Amino acid sequence: MRRIGLAVVLAVSITLAPLAAEAQQPAMPAIGFLSGRSPHEAASALGAFRQGLGEEGYFEGKNVTIEYRWAEGRYDRLPALAAELVTRQVTVIAATGGGEASGLAARAATATIPIVFTAGGDPVKLGLVTSLSKPGGNVTGVTFIFAELGAKRLELLRELIPKSARIAIIINPSYPPALAEVRDVQAGARARGFQVNVLNASTESEIDRAFATITRQKTDALVVGTDPFLLGQRDQLVRLAVRRAIPTIFFSREFVDAGGLMSYGPSIANGYRQAGVYTGRILSGAKPAELPVLQPTSFVFVINLKTARALGLKIPSTLLLRADEVIE
Repeated sequence: MRRIGLAVVLAVSITLAPLAAEAQQPAMPAIGFLSGRSPHEAASALGAFRQGLGEEGYFEGKNVTIEYRWAEGRYDRLPALAAELVTRQVTVIAATGGGEASGLAARAATATIPIVFTAGGDPVKLGLVTSLSKPGGNVTGVTFIFAELGAKRLELLRELIPKSARIAIIINPSYPPALAEVRDVQAGARARGFQVNVLNASTESEIDRAFATITRQKTDALVVGTDPFLLGQRDQLVRLAVRRAIPTIFFSREFVDAGGLMSYGPSIANGYRQAGVYTGRILSGAKPAELPVLQPTSFVFVINLKTARALGLKIPSTLLLRADEVIE
């Protein structure tokens, strides 16, 4: 009887051992991916983020999980989505695709969960961090400084069309850095003796109405202001600009890849990759307060010659020489 009892104990122990070992394995860390954009149009940015994670040894589904929350251009949804991720007790929040709105929503939702943001403007002025070199608290990330480049884009547009007197800028007023960009563009215009007409657009229908105004006012050229929502509407913006024959400069090369005329700005893909790297480092134990906010080290000027020909424009050789890339 004792032998039978011992055999039963051994059999049960062998059966339960793998289950006990599995139960002792720590759960995979979870990233909360908060974005003001839409999943279908942000696929390339998300791929770059995953690339950065991979550089730090983290791969979705293998040793880390990702919970996605997409605001799809409605920035007012970000606070509730951030609160959901906090409730889910994610390990770190990657607050992207809404400029400062995503980061600010995450920061308001938690003072303990680490946050890695991507931002379009100055994160210090907007209250995301106390300084770029020493962010402090639970927040760090990447800034594209898009908004500070408005006057430069205006300069490039005027070099293309030196006699242009009626220039407009489309912005999304719901995006905080847009107002700073408008001030930058208007200051550049005043220095050159002309004014810029500001058109607001935060929905697809408002974009259509903005272009109707551009046509009615016989606008010579257009600047598309920095905004993740407008980036998500790049196909619509490019289509209308070409259809209405309005020379337009954009803030990101994604517009030019979609058929836009020109763009000047940092690499969005590289910024997302850097955010992925920081997220991976935090998963490995790094503290956000010790990771300085990253800034772009270069800006890319891209020209689409095919679109220029469709618009009947001859690109000056001076611009072609300054371009980092020319799409034939």
